[in-house]
Amino acid sequence: MLAGRRRRGEGARAEREAGGDADDDDDVGAGPGEVGEGGGDGAAAAGAHRGPAVVVYMLNNVLSISTQIFSGHLGNLQLAASSLGNNGIQVFAYGLMLGMGSAVETLCGQAYGAHKYEMLGIYLQRSTVLLTATGIPLAVVYAFSRPILVLLGESPEIAEAASIFVYGLIPQIFAYATNFPIQKFLQAQSIVAPSAYISAATLIVHLLLSWVVVYKVGLGLLGASLVLSLSWWIIVGAQFVYIVTSPRCRLSWTGFSWQAFTGLLEFLKLSTASAVMLCLETWYFQILILIAGLLENPQLALDALTVCLTLAGWVFMIAVGFNAAASVRVGNELGAGHPKAAAFSVIVVTALSFIISVILAVIILLCRDYISYIFTEGETVSRAVSDMCPLLATTLILNGIQPVLSGVAVGCGWQTFVAYVNVGCYYIVGVPLGVLLGFKFGLGAKGIWGGMLGGTFMQTLILLWVTFRTDWNKEVEEAQKRLNKWEDKKRPLLADDHE
Repeated sequence: MLAGRRRRGEGARAEREAGGDADDDDDVGAGPGEVGEGGGDGAAAAGAHRGPAVVVYMLNNVLSISTQIFSGHLGNLQLAASSLGNNGIQVFAYGLMLGMGSAVETLCGQAYGAHKYEMLGIYLQRSTVLLTATGIPLAVVYAFSRPILVLLGESPEIAEAASIFVYGLIPQIFAYATNFPIQKFLQAQSIVAPSAYISAATLIVHLLLSWVVVYKVGLGLLGASLVLSLSWWIIVGAQFVYIVTSPRCRLSWTGFSWQAFTGLLEFLKLSTASAVMLCLETWYFQILILIAGLLENPQLALDALTVCLTLAGWVFMIAVGFNAAASVRVGNELGAGHPKAAAFSVIVVTALSFIISVILAVIILLCRDYISYIFTEGETVSRAVSDMCPLLATTLILNGIQPVLSGVAVGCGWQTFVAYVNVGCYYIVGVPLGVLLGFKFGLGAKGIWGGMLGGTFMQTLILLWVTFRTDWNKEVEEAQKRLNKWEDKKRPLLADDHE
């Protein structure tokens, strides 16, 4: 095993070799600094990173959707139970784990740009330790999901069925704890296509296993959720094998180290800020569904909102890919000490995402009278969806900008600031305004959605103002301070005594 000082000495040569290997793959964007002062490669680098990242997030989303479909064919009760388990209990753990894993995105992106490759593996392990510890209380919540759901007002029958489904998702919690740090570790090095291939292969296995376990073996809801957990562990195992065996990770992965158990408090602070930032965003539109359920005609409102938010969710995955591209490019350039390249990357990625979101919004408006028939044959629901399409189009445009700016925030390490912005814009402005318009002014679901869009619009304006007034030279200095602060010098677990 090479020592850290030898790795730094060989960094430039090894990076060139890795770059040569990477030329044969389509998942590697420009390395840090290749954008340069002119930024000529910025769009290409962002596009190369964004495409596979979008595929990864969409395929992983399909895992959960397909599980709900298999469960739904067991009966209406099973469909309700799996939907409640996935969209209620499970989304809480997903948002928390993904958010905490974003700390790796900040630190690994900046360390990679600064050529401190050996620290990427340390950050990966450190995050995995913290997320695994976080998973323990989450597992307790899953175990007591039945009384929790009853306490929240669900019927005992649905709560009982949902709890059976949730029990099978307990192993998934700890798969999340490993997967998200690994995913961010690879993304920081612009290694994204392998994750896309792994997710695609896993989806095929997942569909086959779900069919066998749910219908042929007859394990029902519990079998469906256990297969979902197993599929996530397949993704984790395959990605880890890639990290250990790929020459492209030979500098960033140097083996298990005791350093994973040091500096946990500071790492926890950044992880917690990341989790709060993302959870506040993830749960925001879930609240829209809950509030809409209190309207006089909740079934029609919920049906129309479900169609619109499902469409918004699929399109949102494109913005998530841009989010990853923005975070990685900005983090790499700041770590490499290239402030102009970082600023140019922000402009390129934001512009690309905005253009695509506008095109998709126009398509939605043109198809507003027909698009709901993908989900339902009801004319009443179709008219309600058509009536909401202007709000949906506005949501798509804002979602084309806001996630990218959040990605920039992660790349710069601004998670705490964005968390405060999210609290103010979403929960102090957006939710009360939505309730006021929906109930006081009688605008119903459109009023609730419109008010909450007001919160999103305010948040987007604040992030735009902050991002484009940023002193990027100062951000480079802050990135260097952060890396110097957390660059430990301790020995790996399996260090050679004769190094």
